[in-house]
Amino acid sequence: MQSCQIDNADGDCIRLLQITDTHLFASEQGSLLGINTLRSYHAVLDAISATDPTFDAIIATGDLSQDHSALSYRRFVDGIARWSQPCFWLPGNHDYQPEMSAVLQSNTLRSCSQVLLGEHWQMVLLDSQVAGVPHGELSQAQLNLLDTHLSAHPERHALVLLHHHPLDAGSTWLDQHKLANREAFWQVMARHPQAKIVVCGHIHQALDVGYQGTRVMAAPSTCIQFMPDSHDFALDNQNPGWRWLELYDDGRVDTQVVRITGQHFRPDFDSSGY
Repeated sequence: MQSCQIDNADGDCIRLLQITDTHLFASEQGSLLGINTLRSYHAVLDAISATDPTFDAIIATGDLSQDHSALSYRRFVDGIARWSQPCFWLPGNHDYQPEMSAVLQSNTLRSCSQVLLGEHWQMVLLDSQVAGVPHGELSQAQLNLLDTHLSAHPERHALVLLHHHPLDAGSTWLDQHKLANREAFWQVMARHPQAKIVVCGHIHQALDVGYQGTRVMAAPSTCIQFMPDSHDFALDNQNPGWRWLELYDDGRVDTQVVRITGQHFRPDFDSSGY
């Protein structure tokens, strides 16, 4: 992977749009637990567009496809083509990396392990996918890459992205599928106090907690939502959404989770898993 750079759009802060866990299909009728994922994806994008937003980049934190097809990834690309800002992406456990890389690698959708954000921040993107299983793990190469990028710019505040949550989210069934070697991850992070923010996907719910001096965040999915703090598999009735992040020069971070209104995407609550 290569390094990339983006500049501030307005000079005040870096503003990022997090979209995650779209679970798209080749078929326009593709449905996950009772929700048409293409329809809910476009409902989210339309809601974002309606606010006439200004932002610097999109971060797509995995599980963009549900069926591994090239067309599902093209549907993702077609959706965000309404904006000219770059999109930085990483794989989730449901993604098929050969098709994902073939379709998403372009001038505006970039496969980068490091992004220099303005003059004061950097972003490191990690691959936590373990093929064929739902939990995540960072290889030694990925841990080394994290350490290398953070060591290269100790003067920059750092935002670290990965798909799997690197700490318990509070749901017993879901926490079985977190980052398996999270201790190794946090050992690297502890060596770099400028790494202030970790952003993940995977859990299909909003999360914003502190851990070891770092703020760990996740965003709602653009389709189904998982019930927070549930022992067994459970779906939530909240609407799809997204997260904004504003990164200021002095290291401050403002963030907001937003959900669509006026449309209701209700899953099949009789489902026992997926």
